[in-house]
Amino acid sequence: MLQITKKQDAPATPSVSLTLPFEKRQKSRLRVSLDDKQEAALIFERGSVLRHGDLLRAENGLIIEVCAADEEVAVIYTKDSFLFARACYHLGNRHVPLQIGVNWLRFQRDHVLEEMVQSLGLVVKHELSPFEPEGGAYGGQSSHSHSKHNEA
Repeated sequence: MLQITKKQDAPATPSVSLTLPFEKRQKSRLRVSLDDKQEAALIFERGSVLRHGDLLRAENGLIIEVCAADEEVAVIYTKDSFLFARACYHLGNRHVPLQIGVNWLRFQRDHVLEEMVQSLGLVVKHELSPFEPEGGAYGGQSSHSHSKHNEA
């Protein structure tokens, strides 16, 4: 089985891709199937998170590009900056991973959280989209998504 243990820091051309939802991109040990059906083992330091666009190097030298899979997410669109800030505050206070864009935020579907956000006066929509949340204030990468929703 192919062993993948390192992120590729230098620019390189990937030979294959690996598409995973966010939940699996947070695992430090995981058996996966690359998009070309090759079986592989991800073996990274605990706490590692794979981000969309990351390049990985397998022990045999193969370069793999990480792709964020489409997944079911809840999305809020608003131009009301006060409501937007309240939603971010209340979700963040519950340590919910958030993907934040201009006038929108995205989180993994959860009916309790959706009801809380609706009680603040916001409308929640369900979408099938890649989920790339903020990395956190203490050393994580932040998300810089350039999806179509940045224009909403």
